Amino acid sequence: MEPKKDWVLLSLRVVAFLATASATLVMAFNKQTKSFVVATVGSTPITATFAAKFNQTPAFVFFVIANGNAALHNNLVMIAMEILGTRYDYKGPRLALIAILDMMTMALASDGDGAATFMSELGKNGNSHAKWDKICDKFETYCDRGVVALIVSFVGFILLLIISVMSIIKLLKPNRINHASP
Repeated sequence: MEPKKDWVLLSLRVVAFLATASATLVMAFNKQTKSFVVATVGSTPITATFAAKFNQTPAFVFFVIANGNAALHNNLVMIAMEILGTRYDYKGPRLALIAILDMMTMALASDGDGAATFMSELGKNGNSHAKWDKICDKFETYCDRGVVALIVSFVGFILLLIISVMSIIKLLKPNRINHASP
């Protein structure tokens, strides 16, 4: 008899994968270039072109790495559950390893979200005490895409939290969901 599949957990992993992968791609390709008048000589304006890119901020780079890691983790676990799920009964150390990796992935995604949220707030409002100007009034599209990436990433984080809780509950159950039903 084949073990029954946990369709709820698999569905959550698929949606979490899509959310974290989307957040990674939106932020990784986030770039806006604008020209500004920096001086006027006589009646001729002197312009300079500036670009806002995600890789100019270490917090956004960490955000991309953290969400990419979360997407990769969920993808690998889904593949392992689908391909190896019929050969292995996930219990004991295997199930504990998946639960630990789920928690570590969730924590890493949370850290990436927190760092990017802090930098987004700084970009939106600046910091008058440190004399840091806001940039979102100049690079609106860049900031809007960053907000979309953050929202999708937070959805992924919430799903990763639910997945982690479900993995821990599986560890505590005497009759695990992967056992064959009589």
